[in-house]
Amino acid sequence: PSRRNSLCTFFIFHFSIQFFTYFLNDDYHSNTMVITFKKLEELSRKIFAAIGSNADEARDISRLLVRANLTGHDSHGVIRISQYIEFWRKGDVIPNQTASINFENDAIAVFNGNRGFGQTIGHQVIDVGIQKARKFGVSIVSVGNVGHLGRIGDWSEKAADAGQASLHFVNTSGASTIVAPFGGTEGRYATNPISIGMPKNDGDSLIFDAATSKLAEGKVKVALNKGSKLPPDTLLDSSGTPTRNPAALYTEPRGALMPMGEYKGSGLAIMTDLLAGAIGGGGCHAPGVTALSNGMLSFLVDPGVFADRDFVDSETDKFTDWVRQTVPADLNYPVQLPGDPERKSETELRKHGITLDDSTWHQIVSTAEDLGVTP
Repeated sequence: PSRRNSLCTFFIFHFSIQFFTYFLNDDYHSNTMVITFKKLEELSRKIFAAIGSNADEARDISRLLVRANLTGHDSHGVIRISQYIEFWRKGDVIPNQTASINFENDAIAVFNGNRGFGQTIGHQVIDVGIQKARKFGVSIVSVGNVGHLGRIGDWSEKAADAGQASLHFVNTSGASTIVAPFGGTEGRYATNPISIGMPKNDGDSLIFDAATSKLAEGKVKVALNKGSKLPPDTLLDSSGTPTRNPAALYTEPRGALMPMGEYKGSGLAIMTDLLAGAIGGGGCHAPGVTALSNGMLSFLVDPGVFADRDFVDSETDKFTDWVRQTVPADLNYPVQLPGDPERKSETELRKHGITLDDSTWHQIVSTAEDLGVTP
């Protein structure tokens, strides 16, 4: 009996250690579910319709949020639904708005987003940019006082689909000053993404889209919801000490994200803030402002203006083929071009469904039910 008791004690101890190790290690994730992108779009559409968005707006917001998940950018996907509804409750964003023009000439348009949803206003602004670039070869458009503009790569893709190259600088005035400049410990600006698009003959446009911080804020939120830790040296806690705990960004006193590439990322972020906020007219961050407002300055170019279009297409194809032919460091992972990972992810997830963690799904369900929408 004493041996049996000892063995029982050993196994209870052993499996207790295994159990707690599983839940505390870096690889632990919350439970997940898989949902088809069409069902997720439909639920999202009903949620935004419930706050008064018209059919076009509810569809556009939902399509772009879900597409962010499809392309592998969960940080800008349906995890934002609850946040957007909270912005609406506060009056920081208003359904069915139309951008108004503050200044315009043949090649330039400066817009006020009138606190509209970024997915709605973004389409209006980039459409005008495309039309001007198509007529005059180049255009510059900007917008301020607009809600979250979503995945900025969407606007590069929109221009590329029209056969145009584009460059976009985005900042945030007000809330989300969550990135510390290089050498600092306090947030002074947002993740300030930069996106560049280049069209290709075969339709596989090159789309570069990246935050100037080491991580996009949404990726921290995704990690928080999944119960996973962040990569090392991406986040500082409120004392300025590196931490892998995503909660440090959402508790007071708040921590801060670190800049991408140290002083290089910090420099890009500062210049992006000035281009989008000061020149673009949306405003840079001001202490005491709490409402989130995006600003974007976009340059669009018809590739045939500066050189023969056939030459541009030929050079683009030759160069990208040359890059792809690089011998990979790992033979299982061939060298990719900007936009390749997103296309691969979208192809797979359209077939097999989008995986959501329990926390994100419950947030969406709770938001829907609060608005009288049955998932």
